[in-house]
Formats: sequence, C-alpha cells, structure tokens
Amino acid sequence: MVSEFLRELRDKEIQQDRARFRKNIERIGQIAAYEISKEMNYDLHFTNTPLGIAQVKKLNEQPVIATILRAGLPLQKGISDMFDQADLAYISAYRKHTNDTEFEIVLEYFATPDINDRIIILCDPMLATGQSLVQTYQAIRKRGIPKKVYLVSVIGSKQGVDYVTKHIPNADLWIGVIDDKLDANGYILPGLGDAGDLSFGVKS
Repeated sequence: MVSEFLRELRDKEIQQDRARFRKNIERIGQIAAYEISKEMNYDLHFTNTPLGIAQVKKLNEQPVIATILRAGLPLQKGISDMFDQADLAYISAYRKHTNDTEFEIVLEYFATPDINDRIIILCDPMLATGQSLVQTYQAIRKRGIPKKVYLVSVIGSKQGVDYVTKHIPNADLWIGVIDDKLDANGYILPGLGDAGDLSFGVKS
C-alpha cells in the first residue's frame, strides 16, 4: 500500500488535489507508526470488560513525535493518529540560499517537551541532502539525550540517506522509497516536487 500511496504522491496530475496529497502522506505515516510500534515495549495489564477480566498489553511509554515545519505536518499527523497519546514537537528549519545552488539550514523555532531519555520519532517527508534532518537532531540533542531515535521520511535520496546514517548512526530510518539523484538545487530526482507547497500552497 505504501507503493500505491507513493504512486499517487508522485503523479503530477493527482498531486494537484491537496487534500489527497496530504492524506497519502498521512497514510504513510500511519503505516510507519504501525511498524515502529512492533519494536516498542509493552506491559501486561488487566482490564475489566462487561463480561469479565481480560489480560491486555499496554504501551509502557509514549514517544515524542517531532516534525520539521511546514512540510512535515501531514506526516506527523499520520504518526500521531496511531500514537494518539504522544507528545508533539515542532521545529522550523529551512534552506537559506546563498546563491543559486548553495544554501545553509536555518533553525528559527523550537517547541518541544522534555526529550531526555525519551523515544523520539523525527519526521520529515523529503530526505534530500539530509542536512535539515541532521541539524534538527543536533538541536534536539542540546535539549536532552533521547534513548531511542526513529527517523521517518516518505522519499529520500541515496546521498541524503548516506549523510543521515553517517551523522546519526544510532537512529533507525524508516523511508518509503530511495531515489538515485539530487539536482543542482538539492531536490530529489525523480522525487515529487516540493512537499510543503503541494500540501499547503506555494510560499511567496
């Protein structure tokens, strides 16, 4: 099903439907959350039903789901639909171009709960160069040391995946598909375009 959602996300005609575009990203987030949930720890509890007592499993801690604004919001929503008691964190990271092909990553806004010794799920739909994801993670580390980090993306480039795994070696990366190339501006090829603009409208 991830392949089907990716097909629609890439299609330049279908992706003009913003609601459908966002929903497909949310669905991929839900599937990623389901897979991540298999690795988490659960405690046994007893629950009273109308007819008796049932032994059930309960997640023993909730993660912090962090996203990079604004493109990451639909992906965060999909993940938080599954972990609906999780804490949420928001980070503003954007490319500030110094010329036509070079840029630096600027972080201007950071709102997060205590992340020390917590499970962090950091989501960014497009893992292009990997710089924004790495710098965001480094900013999170200045506020505490998470005990486990999951990185979730929809589409990545080989270059970006290599960069992220080199600089965040202990994180688990969950990604829909990995494309071969980046263009001169650092966009994924064939990719799908600008996920933020397609979700919310072209920024001025």
